[in-house]
Amino acid sequence: MQEVKPFDSQRFFKVLDALKVPEILSRDFLFEIYDTVVEGLNEFGKTNLLSSFSTVNTLSVISYLINEHFYGMVGLSKEDITRFENDEKYKTKLASIVMDKYLTNEHLEYKEVSPNSRFYPPISTMKLYLNFILGMLTRFKKNNPYETLIVDMLNKAFSMGNCITDLLINGFETEAFSTWRTLHETECMTAILFKYGKPVVERYLRHMTYAIAFRNGIGSKEKQDEIFVEIKANMRALDLKSKDMKRYIEYGWLMAVPNIEQVENFKLNFRDGVERVAELSQYSSTYEMSSEIAHSSPLLIYSRKTFFNDLTLVNLYESFFRLEKIFFTVYTSSISEDEQQKYAAMRNVYYAQMAAIHQREKGRFILAAKKRGSKVENPGKTDSETKEADD
Repeated sequence: MQEVKPFDSQRFFKVLDALKVPEILSRDFLFEIYDTVVEGLNEFGKTNLLSSFSTVNTLSVISYLINEHFYGMVGLSKEDITRFENDEKYKTKLASIVMDKYLTNEHLEYKEVSPNSRFYPPISTMKLYLNFILGMLTRFKKNNPYETLIVDMLNKAFSMGNCITDLLINGFETEAFSTWRTLHETECMTAILFKYGKPVVERYLRHMTYAIAFRNGIGSKEKQDEIFVEIKANMRALDLKSKDMKRYIEYGWLMAVPNIEQVENFKLNFRDGVERVAELSQYSSTYEMSSEIAHSSPLLIYSRKTFFNDLTLVNLYESFFRLEKIFFTVYTSSISEDEQQKYAAMRNVYYAQMAAIHQREKGRFILAAKKRGSKVENPGKTDSETKEADD
């Protein structure tokens, strides 16, 4: 390894300024430890024990140092911090920890084997579109459920999509599949609330209050008791028993959906309620499989990486297409005609590419399943396939 030349104190202090290091920490102390760590890394490099250890990321070293020292000093007085910074044993220990963390986390990091990389087009295109949408969502007000519920749900859904791609990149396919389960639940609820609007949204928000009361989150006992009286009265009207309270709190808002009594085999649960009303029951078997993974069944421990990787990717795309359609309506209704045209131009390029990717990945997944003799559900046309046929 080529010897690392440490930053001089002036350059080091500029880095600390850029990182906004709290003034309560001694900069001379940090520079002293930094210099010790670089010296240790240079000595380690001479042994050539790690084939991957050919360069040193100086900014990473500094970041480990700052965070390690600051975390240990949180809550201490200036006098106590100074006492630690003058303690030779503490200096030696801190330098050793920073060096160990840098070498282990940056050069010996454990990585799962993954069939993907961040440059793989099905991943990179999805990431591009997700990052674009999440960026656009920053323009909207958030975290006021009485005004921003749909935007908040879209933001969480697309954030989960981003999380799923990161998990797939890093080889965590079962964890990604479990996260898709939550994404699917979020998608179903978002679809219902967006479709039926204010009356159902208002009932959903009321049940949100019920859930807070059920978890003893209402500050006033008198107010909490009033809410439970309301819950019990509503349950009696639906001929529900006391044992059904949690189920009613979670899913009773569905009773506000118009003509809910006409939904075949409707029940107050996810699969026969939310999923059925959202008209996404074709994912029921996949959802059940994901639930097995989420609850640590043998399927989790002895899973086939490529199967769950490909299954998750295909389902992520299909959830994305439907959620993007809702986002498109919400977003374009709030921007100028010029911005609408710019978004449409971007959408025409990348949505079409994603539709083609989805078709290819889905076909490859089904073919691989048939070769294994597995039965794979075909959910039918997605929005991507319909759009592609229309184009």
